[in-house]
Amino acid sequence: MRWNRRLARRWACLILGGALLMPYMMAGVLIAGWAQRESTTLLLLPLQLGVFAAALPVVALTGLFLPVRALEVNAAQSLLGVAVETAPQEGRRSWQERRRTAAWYTLHLAIGGLASGCTLAIVPFTAVTMALPFTGDPADVLGVRVQPGWSAIGWPAAGLAMLALLVLLVSASGGLLARLAPALLGPTPAERLAAAESRARLLAQRNRLARELHDSVGHALSVVTLQAAAAGRVLDRDPGTARTALAAIEQSARAALEDLDHVLGVLRAGDDRDRAPRATLADLDALVRSTGAEVRQEVGDLSSVPAVVSREAYRIVQEALTNAIRHGRGPIRLSAHVRDGDLCLRIGNRTGANHGTRGGGRGLEGMRERVRLLGGEITAGPDGGGWRVSARLPLRSEP
Repeated sequence: MRWNRRLARRWACLILGGALLMPYMMAGVLIAGWAQRESTTLLLLPLQLGVFAAALPVVALTGLFLPVRALEVNAAQSLLGVAVETAPQEGRRSWQERRRTAAWYTLHLAIGGLASGCTLAIVPFTAVTMALPFTGDPADVLGVRVQPGWSAIGWPAAGLAMLALLVLLVSASGGLLARLAPALLGPTPAERLAAAESRARLLAQRNRLARELHDSVGHALSVVTLQAAAAGRVLDRDPGTARTALAAIEQSARAALEDLDHVLGVLRAGDDRDRAPRATLADLDALVRSTGAEVRQEVGDLSSVPAVVSREAYRIVQEALTNAIRHGRGPIRLSAHVRDGDLCLRIGNRTGANHGTRGGGRGLEGMRERVRLLGGEITAGPDGGGWRVSARLPLRSEP
């Protein structure tokens, strides 16, 4: 039953090819009749191999310039039952894609035209031969006078044999087209490369968003944990300090929610065109205030730092402060200066009692990735009894 359905669908695909070929054949017959100064009857026009052969180059030219690819892909998927990978939408068609589409279009119409012609000829022939033994009058079949009765019993067998051959022809032709469809209608190597580059850009964008979400939310949670513990310890004896800690918690939580809402919005939109403003080194003071920790800053003139370096440096400082709060104790020292064409960052404090119980995890990995992409250097971790992050970021890329 399944084979019958597949055969019927592929037969329909061949008939579609024959139907698409008909305008070319009709135009060819009209031109041939005009050239020979003879009238033609289109409805009774026999299949002329010369016109058929002359029409195929025109079919190929049509497939080369007209946008028939989408139509043929739909026909191959719905009627031939094959999976054809959809090519990415591009502004201009490449000549490689045009040639492959033209080859498929010509093959589809050529095989479909032959199969349609055989169907129109053999099916009525079989019906006539089946009725020959039972007709009351003699009949002429293929130039042979056939008498009714037992003398005509061989004609139904011949008609059934022709019908069986037609079924085999359709099955083989449909199978051939099904095998060729993915190769000729699928993406070209250039289109596959473009799709891979698009996926790579999307993946890079999502990875960047994931890093920023980790940095911002991880930083906020570290600050909230620290300030909540501090507020709990001094709530009764020092309400003012507790209120300051609670204000820092509120500010950090609000900033984290804004970052989370922005990232989720971009991911839902599926668009890598992130135009939202991003924090830079100009926002260091706000970042330090949001931590609620004691941070001693030594920040020089950073006006010459390019925007892309400034954005990545901000995230590095944010993660470094998070690690200092999480793994260290005591005042945090933050140094940021421009020296000899490099942005030099140094953040650290003394190692706390919980040092070594947890590593920097994805945060350290994210910092190293940011620095590597900018062509810089970074060291992070325990250093001389303290927790240190030291990074050097070139202000200009190397030629």
